Amino acid sequence: MNTRSAANATGSRAAAKTIRPERSGSIAILSVFLLVVMLSVLALAVDVGYLQVASTESQRSADAAAIAATWKLLDQMGPNTTVTSATISAVQSTASQYAGANRVAGAAPSLAGGDVHVGQLGPPYNQTVPLTYDTPNLFNAVTVNVRRTASDNGEVGLFFAKVMGRDRAAVETQATGAFLNNVAGFRTPATGQNLDILPFTFDQPTWDSLIAGTTGTDAYSYNPSTGQVCAGTDNIAEVNLYPQGTGPPGNRGTVDIGNPNNSTADLSRQIRTGVTAADLAYLGGSIQFDPVTHTLPLNGDTGISAGVKDDLASITKFVGVRIMYVKLTGSPSQKKVLIQPAPIVIPGVIPGTGAPTSQYVYSPVWLVK
Repeated sequence: MNTRSAANATGSRAAAKTIRPERSGSIAILSVFLLVVMLSVLALAVDVGYLQVASTESQRSADAAAIAATWKLLDQMGPNTTVTSATISAVQSTASQYAGANRVAGAAPSLAGGDVHVGQLGPPYNQTVPLTYDTPNLFNAVTVNVRRTASDNGEVGLFFAKVMGRDRAAVETQATGAFLNNVAGFRTPATGQNLDILPFTFDQPTWDSLIAGTTGTDAYSYNPSTGQVCAGTDNIAEVNLYPQGTGPPGNRGTVDIGNPNNSTADLSRQIRTGVTAADLAYLGGSIQFDPVTHTLPLNGDTGISAGVKDDLASITKFVGVRIMYVKLTGSPSQKKVLIQPAPIVIPGVIPGTGAPTSQYVYSPVWLVK
């Protein structure tokens, strides 16, 4: 009995010894499997993170290209300028330059011909509105696509996904820059800065004739490189803003943007430094055309000529101008304030939604989407 018991006990121990290695092997195999899974997850996380970085870089490239290209488009929006194929080419070239200056996954992306779209976006603050292309001179937006695909710039290379049969992935991003070109009014910008608005009015028929080229003279020119005005022609006519005793009183003169009792000091301040938030506070914080009548009533002054009587001036359009020459001495017939149409960019604009209420007045460029 003892012998058998001992033998059985020995057999049990022997059996136990044969089981232990099998369990160790199972644990080892399971550990290796878990390690492979963990390494696969880690590899996937690295590649996904790298793709996210590449996508961020691509978006930055598209944003920079869209902003720069839209500013280039805005530069073309002035008197005697027409949006032509040459304009579009210049905008596309600018987009390519800025896209290439922002590397994506270590490489400078190039833009194909179909990656830059120039058109009209109205209203530009509505992200669901598509670009239209039927009125080139109203173009106000540029959309840029930056791609790293198999056909454009090559896909982004991956590090570890190749063990799963995938060594590359495509990245595509898009951005749209735009500016407002139909301005219905102005409010104080978020920065609090002054608005470059002159408190002057003159009759619309004179403006329309000036734009049509049937009135005015061309004796002065503006050099955009130096910011200086000098004698000489630039194919942009000037007209005299100073009242010459013709037309109904109030058609030309100064208006009160702010305190209805504006003094000469107030007008001088606004001419030199612009309209302030305090000025706009007198008008409820903004000046804006009536959406139905498309007019803006402002109190008129005696202004720059005693012949202009106190009146209620009804403004019908904001226009961009550049002062070219001033002479306020001598007889009234010799006095001059010569202006010419010129594009001007002003923050704090209120968008117009109907008939155009501005010309050559634009908002700064911003990223719409």
